[in-house]
Amino acid sequence: MPANSPTLLRQALTSSSRLRILIFLFIALLLLYILFPYSSPLSPTTSVSSYSSSSLSTTATSSPSHLLFGIAASTHTWPRRREYLRAWWRPGITRGIVFLDSIPPFSPDNDRDVPPFRISADTSRLPYSFKGGQRSAIRVARIAKELFDAFDGKIAYGDVRWIVLGDDDTVFFLENLAGTLAKYDWEQWYYVGSFSESAEQNAKHSFDMAFGGGGFAISYPLAKVLSKVMDSCLLRYGHLFGSDARVFACLAELGVGLTREPGFHQVDLRGDLFGLLSAHPLSPLISLHHLDSVDPLFPAKNHSEALRHLLKAVNIDPERILQQTVCYDHKELRTISVSWGFAVQVFEGNELLNDLLASQRTFRPWKRGRSATSAIYMFDTREFPKDPCKRPAIFFLESLYSSLSRTESNYSRQTSGNCLGSSVSTKRLQQITVSSEKSHLEIGKALRRHCCDVIDSSHEAVMNVKIRKCKDDELIAMHP
Repeated sequence: MPANSPTLLRQALTSSSRLRILIFLFIALLLLYILFPYSSPLSPTTSVSSYSSSSLSTTATSSPSHLLFGIAASTHTWPRRREYLRAWWRPGITRGIVFLDSIPPFSPDNDRDVPPFRISADTSRLPYSFKGGQRSAIRVARIAKELFDAFDGKIAYGDVRWIVLGDDDTVFFLENLAGTLAKYDWEQWYYVGSFSESAEQNAKHSFDMAFGGGGFAISYPLAKVLSKVMDSCLLRYGHLFGSDARVFACLAELGVGLTREPGFHQVDLRGDLFGLLSAHPLSPLISLHHLDSVDPLFPAKNHSEALRHLLKAVNIDPERILQQTVCYDHKELRTISVSWGFAVQVFEGNELLNDLLASQRTFRPWKRGRSATSAIYMFDTREFPKDPCKRPAIFFLESLYSSLSRTESNYSRQTSGNCLGSSVSTKRLQQITVSSEKSHLEIGKALRRHCCDVIDSSHEAVMNVKIRKCKDDELIAMHP
């Protein structure tokens, strides 16, 4: 025993040291756990399936290919209106169906530049009692159901995220539509659109309803539920006027309200849309409607030519189209208002930005008869001078050039009689060139108007304008 005592002693000391080390490591790990708790991406309360679908919503950006369109048409309107649809439809990218009321005398299936057509189902069993209205409102309302049913079970989850409904004379601006809808979680119940420009029309139908001509979008899960209850719901709303009112009523019964996006335009207006388009809100342009009921968007062009001219700018920089930018020519004391891709106005003197944001009343009310409310609009307006010499000098889009990141758009003067402005420099001005970077809106970021500068030109007949991002504390004013 005495001979083995040193060995036993060393073993005891070694065991004691190991124990102390283990206790120390345990305490250290415990402290780390308390101070920096570990959060698993798959917590016990989150299933694998819900985690996967959540990742799909937040990481994948919606594009035009995620939209499914239902277009309301008739054999009477389709032959003359399909050119509107052809202008914005993209075969191989966009998907949808044109719903007709009867078998047409022509062969629309031969036209590969527009969606395929389908005859709407019979609606004679459903009531319609609005005096002076049209029963076709029931047929058009059911497009929301028939469109979903046509694709249900034939597409992968997430392949279609929104159904979008519109008329055969609704023009959609696809990138802006998809980009706007990308702000919302398509797996939730959303009903996105806007009301009419006319206060009278909203008062007659609803201020909380998306008007169907301007188009509206329904998230796919909501469309699925709506398709199941649509017919039973329509039995209660025979007294309503239009198709959009019926869809709105059924969605209201499901507990869903309208999410308004100002870029949808019903265009319940007549005449010249210049005042509306030259003072568009900051929200991206999503749709235009009733283009047959207003003047062509550009002078010296018919309706189809004018739309295609606008779409040239849309195809180059869709997010910037119609965005209003205001800057000041301090040397000549002039105010310049750019509605990108459409027109530029040059005002003599100092025009305050807040005044320029209101639309000039170049248009007329939708209802032809005069009433106390027909000329009340849902946006700010101001007078458009009857005297041409008191109007701004107006320059309309002529041509565009683009590179990977920049664009140059050229605007030519529209003469108005013999009045070419009050100052000599403005009289001589014939062309305005606007340079800008391509716009890239980020989801979740607040919108802010851009600034611009008037750049010296070597030609007195040409004005150069450069659009740029405003500095943090920069004010858009002649004398900030």
